[in-house]
Amino acid sequence: MASLASSTPRAPRSITGEAGFGWLGIARIGLVQASIGALVMMATTVLNRLMVVEYALAAAIPAGLVAWHYAVQLCRPLWGHGSDKGRARAPWIIGGVAVLAAAMLLATQATLLMVPSPLLGFGLAIVAYTLIGVGVGAGGTSVLALLASGVAPRRRAAAAALTWIMMVAGIVISAITVGKLLEPYSPERLMLVASGLGVVMVCLTALATFRLERQAGVFAETARQGPAPDFKSAIREIWAEKAARRFTIFIFVSMIAFSMQDLILEPFAGLIFGMSPGESTQLGGTHQAGILLGMIITGIGGSAFAGDGKRDLRSWVVGGCLASAAGLGGLAMAAVHGPPWPLSANAFVLGFGNGVFAVAAIGTMMGLAGAGENTREGVRMGVWGASQALAFGLGGLLGAVGVDIARRMLATDGAAFQLIFAVESAAFVLAAMLALGIAARDPRKPAPNQPVNEREMFA
Repeated sequence: MASLASSTPRAPRSITGEAGFGWLGIARIGLVQASIGALVMMATTVLNRLMVVEYALAAAIPAGLVAWHYAVQLCRPLWGHGSDKGRARAPWIIGGVAVLAAAMLLATQATLLMVPSPLLGFGLAIVAYTLIGVGVGAGGTSVLALLASGVAPRRRAAAAALTWIMMVAGIVISAITVGKLLEPYSPERLMLVASGLGVVMVCLTALATFRLERQAGVFAETARQGPAPDFKSAIREIWAEKAARRFTIFIFVSMIAFSMQDLILEPFAGLIFGMSPGESTQLGGTHQAGILLGMIITGIGGSAFAGDGKRDLRSWVVGGCLASAAGLGGLAMAAVHGPPWPLSANAFVLGFGNGVFAVAAIGTMMGLAGAGENTREGVRMGVWGASQALAFGLGGLLGAVGVDIARRMLATDGAAFQLIFAVESAAFVLAAMLALGIAARDPRKPAPNQPVNEREMFA
């Protein structure tokens, strides 16, 4: 195995030169990302709000279900390896999205059953969120692997940013649309809206991936690579690489900070600001719109796309973490000030910081995905996806359980949310410090006219 400390970068094994996906093909992959994001939004925001506010359940219940769907995604490396061994990734993508859509409908029905039939509702919810994890893991890992293996190296970071921007745009559009369609709220309207969303997203995914790999020449490239290594060998190779190991740890720590507010923002809006389900869903859309703008500005700034990688990664990741910390600090103030506080603007600022941070990390991930000597992109993206999923699950659970405990211990709901948002803000500051330390460990710059070795960005 070639050493990661080598100063001579090795060309990725997959698509080289100008071969592979053009911008239209990359945009089609972005439509798949948007479909996955829209379906997950329904389960993690709308249903979460209904359980906590309308049905007065403990916030730990939806948080536990969402954490469980992330725990299921620890199998992402296995699904990525299965995708590597096949001749095409499109069947994995379409199948994963179809499972996700069906599971989202099952979760919606389970939510409606939780009050009249608690045991049946909770049991059905566990099955539904298990299948949500399977769908997201199988489909999402294959999408990322297809992007990494089918995009020319010089376009890889830009392509990653573009597809994530499209994903966030899909979440924003679906959140706002679903929020409006749910007014006035009723269980029947909820099932109708969820069914329509599921059908549209599955059809969109099938159309977006139709003959996509064949048109980009990915089939031929896969055949030239030969058979994928066995799963144990692939995992051993990845964990032996210093850069891959450190990046896995960085993803885990930073994503815990990133996800802690996910499951409590909409309940916070309902309990402290008296927002209706439609209004709080639209607030979630405002937060996602901030993420979208942060990604666009970071992309235009060139940090995730440029060749001069290390300083740019440090400054933009740290800046995004600190902006997120400021947004959470504002929410802590809002918790005690109530409705006079500009909550929508605050949520937008928080999202903006999240988006700035995310693009820099995603660009590096895509560059590292093709850096293996023998392993293919599927299993490598699976490892990082599993680290991210575990962090998201723990972060969301810690935020929601923390609110439940604080509401029992403190005098008011406002004081409880203030405490948790303050802790989350501190966690983002810690993530910024960690990012600063990791990026600064190797101050060397590439020689003139020499490509940056993306494997060393976290070495």
